[in-house]
Amino acid sequence: MPSEPIQFFNRYSQKLEAEEVYGAGFLQWIYGNPLGKLALHALVKRSIFSHWYGWRMDRPASRKKIQPFIKQFHVDTAEFADPPSSFRTFNEFFHRRLKASARPVNAREDVAVFPADGRHLGFSDISKAGGIFVKGEVFGLGELLGDRTLAKRFQDGSLVLSRLCPVDYHRFHFPVAGTPDTPRLINGPLFSVNPIALRQNIHIFSQNKRAICRIQSTAFGEVLMLEIGATCVGSFNYTFHPGTHAAKGAERGFFKFGGSSVITIFEPGRVLLNDDLLDGGRDRCELYAQVGDQMGTLKH
Repeated sequence: MPSEPIQFFNRYSQKLEAEEVYGAGFLQWIYGNPLGKLALHALVKRSIFSHWYGWRMDRPASRKKIQPFIKQFHVDTAEFADPPSSFRTFNEFFHRRLKASARPVNAREDVAVFPADGRHLGFSDISKAGGIFVKGEVFGLGELLGDRTLAKRFQDGSLVLSRLCPVDYHRFHFPVAGTPDTPRLINGPLFSVNPIALRQNIHIFSQNKRAICRIQSTAFGEVLMLEIGATCVGSFNYTFHPGTHAAKGAERGFFKFGGSSVITIFEPGRVLLNDDLLDGGRDRCELYAQVGDQMGTLKH
């Protein structure tokens, strides 16, 4: 049985839109069919499957997938820093860079920006964030962070969940200016982060392989940033230097093939998230917005 459509609100068109899901049939079979669920737990969630698929996307033969993908999902090639013909593999196309003009960064010092292109949910108080994708289902912050002391500090803070689809730009950036530490890796399985999967198990975020980075920001205090692995995303590729100050909007790294997620967490009382972002969190309807655009402002 097909799952209900995945809808999100587009900040730029100001319309409710339906998500085009790459590999929708496979996802529905894996998460909705008894035989599919056997395959999920026996193979698909395991790192060996993602490594194998990633290897395929790094092969020269994968190059033939680029143009059909661009056409099917209406990818805007005018934004690319390099022409589509320059990509030797599908993965090179997938984690492509964009022209700086394609994603301008809000320069106001009191503004925090989205760390990635994608569909976002915002919560002003994590302790009251019930029913993120399914009413009544929540994930524990201590479980997510793997650190009860750190979770206690941030339990009344604000959280933004940014979900990247395969059709999105797949580099992630700093939401605030500050000095990042070395990411702490927590190993785990690699379930899909598509709502088809999340509607069945919101704990995917706190089960999947993930990395946590603490950013010391003069304006926003300590900010946590997490990269969440997913099916076909077995590693995070970092391009920043821990211990070195990073400008707001500066690149942190990229995901190779597959959809994934970034989570940004602020200390209590530090940020006032944008209304359209909070509206989506209350209604469980994601907001589409691009990296560098305003996510929230400093709370005075």
